[in-house]
Amino acid sequence: MAEVGKTRTQQEVRAYSLVVPGATGRVLVVDDNKVIRQLIRVNLELEGFEVVTAADGAECLEIVHRVRPDVVTLDVVMPRLDGLSAAARLRADPRTSRLPIAIISACTQPEVDSGRAVGVDAFLAKPFEPAEMVRLVRRLMGWGGDEDGEDAGLPDSAAPGGAEDAESVGRPAG
Repeated sequence: MAEVGKTRTQQEVRAYSLVVPGATGRVLVVDDNKVIRQLIRVNLELEGFEVVTAADGAECLEIVHRVRPDVVTLDVVMPRLDGLSAAARLRADPRTSRLPIAIISACTQPEVDSGRAVGVDAFLAKPFEPAEMVRLVRRLMGWGGDEDGEDAGLPDSAAPGGAEDAESVGRPAG
């Protein structure tokens, strides 16, 4: 009798806030610029988020399964592995295929188009207003609007300081 090879079923890793009771959201911030990483980190932490950072797309892929973020933000131009390639790899992995991804970068239209093609959920152009970035992350987490209960009301432009949602925002969790 022939021996059948064993296969390991890859199960989807549940997001941090879904497996840790009472936890606020966890965001993985990926940018090669330390100042930008710190700016994003501080603004999200002030709003109660837990933030983990990575310096490029390769580091993002190394830690994403360990930290189980609820949202990933990616810069586009980074060493080793750029943000669009990292997003494509996250979408190709069944464990992270539904993880909300936002590109926070000074994107060109071809980069936005490429991001949409690989399944990026939203875009925020640099330079950005920190409050707009926080609203975007809240929206991707499915928290909806800000503290006063209003919708985030993100503008539909990728102009500097503007945010643009791809059609796939609001992916169901888990």
